Amino acid sequence: MKFFIDSANLKEIKEAAELGLLDGVTTNPSLVAKENKQKDFKTTIKEICKIVKGPVSAEVLSTDFASMKKEGLELSKIDKNVVIKLPMTVDGIKATKFLSKKKIPVNVTLIFSSSQALIAAKAGASYVSPFVGRLDDISSNGMNLINEISEIFLNYGFPTEILVASIRNPIHLVESARMGADVATIPFKVLLQLFKHPLTDIGLENFLKDWNKKK
Repeated sequence: MKFFIDSANLKEIKEAAELGLLDGVTTNPSLVAKENKQKDFKTTIKEICKIVKGPVSAEVLSTDFASMKKEGLELSKIDKNVVIKLPMTVDGIKATKFLSKKKIPVNVTLIFSSSQALIAAKAGASYVSPFVGRLDDISSNGMNLINEISEIFLNYGFPTEILVASIRNPIHLVESARMGADVATIPFKVLLQLFKHPLTDIGLENFLKDWNKKK
């Protein structure tokens, strides 16, 4: 499973990269606006691409087909690792088909059903991003969606990768891995939680105590 960080915070991205576990980055306009008020969107994406030598999702701000095509083409010129992030809408799928035909990778975002994932895969998306946490928020089981998409993609041999988004805790990540998801995009806080276990801390503390008794 590939680990992406869901962030536009350059400090967080650098720290995650230093762990040696980072395979890519996902961003959205909200994250960029929150973290980098003094920089424009393209500058931020360019700086992220210098840190991470893997896929970096850059989301369009447009909502109509013609504007998404234009914006997607412009964003793709920033760096060879840029992935164009498009919404799961009719115009978004049209733009996905257009860009994928030009060999520009696309991440279709805001996936909340297996039928949406199937449509995106048929349109040539490189990634689909199902939002598990947001489904949990409305008393639905987000992990069931990952299982359904995995089964469908396996049935038909789609090369589209399942990029699990809106991960809120380590359990989301572990369940996604068990279901065969290709990528998890993780907030930095959750990434650090993956390292933690109380028995690890207790065991290390006891080892050190035992060693110090010898002195």
